[in-house]
Amino acid sequence: MPADLEHIRQVMAEADCLYTEAEVEAAIDQVARRISADLAERNPVVFCVMNGGLIFSGKLLTKLDFPLEASYLHATRYRNETSGGELFWKAKPEISFIDRDVLIIDDILDEGHTLSAIIDFCRHAGARAVHTAVLIDKDHQRKAHPQLKADYVGLRCVDRYIFGYGMDYKGYWRNAAGIYAVKGL
Repeated sequence: MPADLEHIRQVMAEADCLYTEAEVEAAIDQVARRISADLAERNPVVFCVMNGGLIFSGKLLTKLDFPLEASYLHATRYRNETSGGELFWKAKPEISFIDRDVLIIDDILDEGHTLSAIIDFCRHAGARAVHTAVLIDKDHQRKAHPQLKADYVGLRCVDRYIFGYGMDYKGYWRNAAGIYAVKGL
């Protein structure tokens, strides 16, 4: 069933801009500096969590001025919906990270189900250490694992349904240049 593009456009027209492109870019610069200081000598394997982490990863990787191996994995709970279900692996990592540091780059730490499962997967597959970087850490009390904290956080945001910079609304607006909140959600 094709998307109702009128509705998709209306969502953007009515959305609240939480962070401008300049604010997001400044946050990415700050995260890159911290990761570089911590991991430059660790020979990390860096995984982008698709699809949400694509834009953040692409922008972040160009600012990491040290040798690293980059790849991707694709695990999702949302499947273009506005609420999550069971974790579904679309593509598992293909690079070996046995006895290596791993950096997982994702768009958002919301409830943490997906990120927690990915961390566990990496640890069980032999990673020496697993580090996490998220563009957004959503502020609420519904974390699946309250002890789960991202090692590197670009921005914090209110508990609303957000999109932009890789995060989507029903599969759309990942390309929005800023972080936006859907009106009423």
